[in-house]
Amino acid sequence: MEIRPFRPEDLPLLKQMTVEAFDGVSIDQGIEREFGPVNGHDWRWRKARHIDEDVARESEGIFVAELDGRVIGYITTWQDREASMGHIPNLAFVPEMRGKGMGRRLIEFALEHFRNSGLSHARIETLVQNDIGNHLYQSIGFREVARQIHFAMDLNAPPASPDSSAPAE
Repeated sequence: MEIRPFRPEDLPLLKQMTVEAFDGVSIDQGIEREFGPVNGHDWRWRKARHIDEDVARESEGIFVAELDGRVIGYITTWQDREASMGHIPNLAFVPEMRGKGMGRRLIEFALEHFRNSGLSHARIETLVQNDIGNHLYQSIGFREVARQIHFAMDLNAPPASPDSSAPAE
């Protein structure tokens, strides 16, 4: 596997890879399960846009994995130099390349990129239901520091009735 910098022509494939890889472990997919498509767009459209955001934020922090000249995966990163924190928002591979240790290699590449930039810490996030990500990140040395619950609501729905089990004021 070769790792190279992102090129603009990679974008459509990276977005496609993202949608395939995040099926079952996407907040946007959870929102769609609860409310249906939002504003005429499905979760795949919203998740693919995350890669547009990564490119706009720090395209030089995106690294692409190739095997025999074929793009097989990628990792996106960005740096908060003032806080000395490297961030890894997205990592994905084509289905036939998952589970072969290549994600670990890309993460290790990103961590070395952060070290070479003088950063002292790195962050990565995943959902509880992403067993593979949870195992991989911990095996590399990441430590769980917090859990977060994501809520969503339909702003056009009638207001919820007060919870009868809540104490009266």
